Amino acid sequence: MDEDKKETPVANEKRKSVSKPVSPAKSPVDEKADSGSTVNDLLLNSQGEKNVTSPIKDFKNMLTLTRDTFGSLRRSKRLSLRGRSSKRNEEDRHLKAPSMEECVEEAGAEPVKQEPLSVMEINELIQQRQLLKAFQSIKYLEDEIVTEMDGKDSDDKPTEFSRKVKDVDLLYNSIANEIKSIVKNTLDHPSIEEKLLTLLVELIAEEEKAHGRAEGTESPEPHFLGMPRKWREVWKDSVKESAEGRVLQVPMTPEKDKDSWLAVHLGFLRKNVREDLLKIKCSVQKCYPEDYKVCDTYVECFQNAISSHLQGLLQRHLEFNELYALLDWVANMYRRLETIHATSLPHWSLSEPCEALLGYPDLQPEVKTENLPLLLPPATWEKLKNDYTDSLKEKIKHYFDNILKLEITEKWEKELQPEVVQNQYNSSLYFDIQMIIAEHMKTSGKISTRLGTAVLEICLVDLKEYIPRFVKVFLEWDKEKDFSLFLPYLAAYINSFHDLITGLQTNFAADTKELEKILADVTMNFRKCFLNKLEVKTQPLFKKILSKTWVSSDEILNSILSTTVQYSQDLNYLRQPTNKDFLRDVHRYLVREYIAQALKPRKKMNSSQRQKVSKKMKEEATVITETLSDLGSDSDELSLAISVIADIISEKKKEKIQAHLESMRQRHRDLRNEHIVAILTLRGFWRKTRESIIRHLGNLKEDAEIETDEALFAEIEASTIVSCL
Repeated sequence: MDEDKKETPVANEKRKSVSKPVSPAKSPVDEKADSGSTVNDLLLNSQGEKNVTSPIKDFKNMLTLTRDTFGSLRRSKRLSLRGRSSKRNEEDRHLKAPSMEECVEEAGAEPVKQEPLSVMEINELIQQRQLLKAFQSIKYLEDEIVTEMDGKDSDDKPTEFSRKVKDVDLLYNSIANEIKSIVKNTLDHPSIEEKLLTLLVELIAEEEKAHGRAEGTESPEPHFLGMPRKWREVWKDSVKESAEGRVLQVPMTPEKDKDSWLAVHLGFLRKNVREDLLKIKCSVQKCYPEDYKVCDTYVECFQNAISSHLQGLLQRHLEFNELYALLDWVANMYRRLETIHATSLPHWSLSEPCEALLGYPDLQPEVKTENLPLLLPPATWEKLKNDYTDSLKEKIKHYFDNILKLEITEKWEKELQPEVVQNQYNSSLYFDIQMIIAEHMKTSGKISTRLGTAVLEICLVDLKEYIPRFVKVFLEWDKEKDFSLFLPYLAAYINSFHDLITGLQTNFAADTKELEKILADVTMNFRKCFLNKLEVKTQPLFKKILSKTWVSSDEILNSILSTTVQYSQDLNYLRQPTNKDFLRDVHRYLVREYIAQALKPRKKMNSSQRQKVSKKMKEEATVITETLSDLGSDSDELSLAISVIADIISEKKKEKIQAHLESMRQRHRDLRNEHIVAILTLRGFWRKTRESIIRHLGNLKEDAEIETDEALFAEIEASTIVSCL
């Protein structure tokens, strides 16, 4: 083998005379050696000669042939080689073409310049992905053109020179396109073509080596000849395009077909990207040198592609569930942004978090997240959270409204008796509201602690409006329908609202001071409504107090108390101490109405009548106290006002009457002069006596401001004009 490669002195001498670099392509002598007399005949015909005096002259004549002639010979050669065995073809494909000097040795002639491959032939190599061989041929053409440019050949034939430059550029671009195709298709197939990727790395290294000396120098504009082609950047751009394409290939259900279309799409995105990153880690990475930082590059490109994709989705009108799906995916499914502490959420709402995409153990340690920026820009992330909280406000309001609608349709309209739990009327209202708050605190808290806290704040604000609105609808329903279960549901809702506040304090550590004030107002409103209903039922009976029928019979008070007891029985199912407050109102109402009827102007009574009335009033005061005590009232002192007035009616001594009035005024700070005048008039005193007693009491200070719960006389209208006098 070594002997075959030895050169003759003539050959060595001729090699020194070759001025241009040797091409990696075939030479005419190659073809002559392979095709025998066919090549000789073509050469002779082209020169018009039948005999050749020497091999040297043959080669000299051959150099006068045009490049197109060589191209014809090569195409003829390819046709003649197609019948060779497959084994020979496989060997020829990988073997480098023999040099021109070797051809000269075989022919016994002097060496000649080797002709480069044509543009079409190089392009065919590119299409066959024989990229290294194609690059070597293009580089040869490029060097040839640079040599011409250094001389003056380019000035002599500017059109041909420009065509050559353009051909080289197009061929380089074709290789760049193949690089893009290889990289972009890497993840599209189930298996990785490792040999192809290895070839790609060798090609890029070969190009960087070939053009390395020109790195950092000025480009010979406008040709870029001899300058680095930056195929490593082409590779990186192709990785970027590949990631973008893979993200856009993730299936997406049309919005109108499914409410959870975005959550489903993001689920597929998470699954597909994980599979791609796993393939990159296990199969792609090993085909590249470490300086390519394959995993880091792919992760960065996928992150940018996903970010752009999500920002595109945000341009749509997204509903509440879709906004949450995006937030949850970014904060938890893709890469965990925040660790949720157990103390930040109710203990019964916590759940085990799922593994984030970039945190999968099988992607470690190659996939690093420490230096990755946020998936979405900070401004976009904040806007997404704000849009979510705005949508959440509407969602919470919608949930609360649905609770009210269910109360109407499933309970009020059907007149279902409220459930009794632990001897109290119960409504699921408080539980439903707490479940809504807990569920949204849980889901929002998975995104960020601040967002979980924002849910509680939103719910508390909405409850301040919702509870009064709920009560208003309930009272309007009763007013329109005369709801037979008004009091049971009134008790159930008061109990439920109190349980709600207790639950907010216990389970969510919520500040409920404002809600407690609202509930106090609501409860007072319920008490007034309850008393108004009781007044409607008992007012006709009270009008008979101190009548002739009343003096001789107990029927009137018995009817009043019977109606009161029957109507107030459901108060026993009201929580404490609210139950006591209602019963105190009932007790106060009975005493107030009794006194109001007694103080109304009437005919003057004689001494005997006053004694009978006094005795009757004391007895009935006792009955009222006992009856209300049986219901649960602890306001026995209220009935004392009736007894004191009864004592004044029967008392003869002015001094004792004054003492009774002073005692009553100290006990009831809302007692006014007109009330005293009415009492003294009922006693039968004349005007001068009344004025004398009032003057005696005049130094007692009237208290204009008094708590509602303490008031008794404030709502009694006492006429100062007594017609009988």
